[in-house]
Amino acid sequence: QVYLVESGGGMVQSGDSLRLSCAASGRPFMNYFIGWFRQAPGKEREFVGRIDQSGRITYYDNSVKGRFTISRDNTKNTAYLEMTSLKSEDTAVYYCAADDIARRMMAGQAWYWGQGTQVTVSS
Repeated sequence: QVYLVESGGGMVQSGDSLRLSCAASGRPFMNYFIGWFRQAPGKEREFVGRIDQSGRITYYDNSVKGRFTISRDNTKNTAYLEMTSLKSEDTAVYYCAADDIARRMMAGQAWYWGQGTQVTVSS
């Protein structure tokens, strides 16, 4: 079992930046891909991006590419989602997830999920 806890959400204005954290415990953090997802009110959960176990390879949805950056610190069992140039359409609950198969994440699935943190961007 991997336990994930997101933090860092809040209310910001359009154009601002925000960094979310995903703290993991349980099974070895370095064994898992970490993905970030988000769900806006009335919409389905969508994939934001993911990072591989080493932290060297990342992949992003086109909607956030160039604005969001995913990183991880395996010594701290923590992953991060750095969000810049935030827009009102980025408003959502953001979730981190862990899985040892990247393909599952790309399909919107993962073995382990955090509880989510709210990000609200006002225009």
